[in-house]
Amino acid sequence: MQEKVSLFNRVYPVCSRLADDPTWQDLVGRADSIETLPDLLQDQAGTLDLPEFLPELAGLELHAFKLTNNEIPLPASAEKVTINPTLRLFLNSWKNLAPLLHGNVVDVHPERGEEQIIVWLHPFSNIVKAKPVSEEDLLVLKMALEGLSARDVAEQGDTYVAAVDGAVIRALYEGIIIGPQSGIVRDYGEKELSCRDEPLDAARIFSLQWHITQVCDLHCRHCYDRDQYASLPLSQGIRILDDLADFCATHNVHGQITFTGGNPLLHPEFEELYREAADRGFTAAILGNPAAREKIDRIMAIQPLAFYQVSLEGLEEHNDYMRGQGHFQKILGFLDLLRDIGVYSMVMLTLTRDNMDQVLELGEVLRDRVDLFTFNRLSLVGEGASLVMADPVRYPEFLRAYVKAVESNPCLGLKDNLLNILYRQENQELFGGCTGYGCGAAFNFLSVLANGEVHACRKFPSPLGNLVEQSLHEIYHSDMAKRYRSGPEECAHCKLRLVCRGCLAVSYSHGQDIFTTKDPYCFIKDE
Repeated sequence: MQEKVSLFNRVYPVCSRLADDPTWQDLVGRADSIETLPDLLQDQAGTLDLPEFLPELAGLELHAFKLTNNEIPLPASAEKVTINPTLRLFLNSWKNLAPLLHGNVVDVHPERGEEQIIVWLHPFSNIVKAKPVSEEDLLVLKMALEGLSARDVAEQGDTYVAAVDGAVIRALYEGIIIGPQSGIVRDYGEKELSCRDEPLDAARIFSLQWHITQVCDLHCRHCYDRDQYASLPLSQGIRILDDLADFCATHNVHGQITFTGGNPLLHPEFEELYREAADRGFTAAILGNPAAREKIDRIMAIQPLAFYQVSLEGLEEHNDYMRGQGHFQKILGFLDLLRDIGVYSMVMLTLTRDNMDQVLELGEVLRDRVDLFTFNRLSLVGEGASLVMADPVRYPEFLRAYVKAVESNPCLGLKDNLLNILYRQENQELFGGCTGYGCGAAFNFLSVLANGEVHACRKFPSPLGNLVEQSLHEIYHSDMAKRYRSGPEECAHCKLRLVCRGCLAVSYSHGQDIFTTKDPYCFIKDE
């Protein structure tokens, strides 16, 4: 009997905790097998002192047990998008049962009411997942079942292809559906480092940071490139978008265009380029300066922005010294405008010696005004070469204070790869680093200049080719691009390699060989 009870405890860990020992042992004794316990609980409903929702919870736990014991085969990928074969839909008469399945029995209080729950085994982490099914989930499941394209669904639902593609990407990350393998994959991987359900060595989204113009209405003291050269004609810009669409299709990834400059909104044909990007199903975002509401409304009418990023360099006095008198207040007013319109807002700060002590105070100013506030370390390129980088000796202390502030300030974001050193020291969950996969230079990200020149990263000279003369496929798979995305040789055996590799632009600023020497700010202890 004890062996049988032990088995049932493994299959039904939460149910066994919610029943008193004598009642549970009596139920186990009467059950013919683990398969029959949910029906037995249903038959005994009202006759035993047990939670009324226990039969439905038992059904969820039985399915979860079968998944963890590999009773249902689960492929890691599929030739076409298909429903995860382990997924099962449960129609329950009680709400809030999914958190119980994850072991949260203290803060969860089931209540009467119909709720559909999906339970599945994640194809990457091999962890059982459960959640109430959403309309987005049902849409994606319908697409997979009927073989519908994102464009077809967008046209039928009077929405945007990028929005539908975004739902599919989220479902792929969640493991609800399984699709073709991404072609954006690193040639190395340390699976035990995964801090999320998706692999950290394979990306589902590929981004172009496209500097469509050099024209700018500001003259910042740290500007990386003030050289003035002509932008490509609209016809050539459209060819670049077609090239990106072909690249994404052949690599099984979703494309994102981040329009920047200069000030991208000063490009005379910006809205035409934006519309062409939307027509090809790309997610679109802007890195730029404040603009009039009428301009943002016109952009949003073409396709909603994924985000709009502006910059601040510290508190008002220092920021206006760096970016121009009155800039600080203009940014605050523009952030209020973005919130009013419903655009996800981001603020980026370029970290220097002179503003490092202003970051957390600025974060408090932005707390209720911006969705995400992050920083990048200064690169000594262009006019930025006249400034002073943050003190490497003080940098770990600054990061520790920043991590502490993140706990209480929801707008503070994680971007600098070296933050993962602290998270690992504290045995906390790692985050994806700068672009979600550590340094994303020439991996899930490329920078394109106004003349079509392609760089691994915009923050320092890292030329790879030109889209006027070469295809994106040729440039991405070139030997030089592979060198950039491999990172420094000194990082080759680091346990944090997948979520870090430091910052190549910072190494370049210190005069180091970026392909051999690690980030000079790195403070990880040798193991």
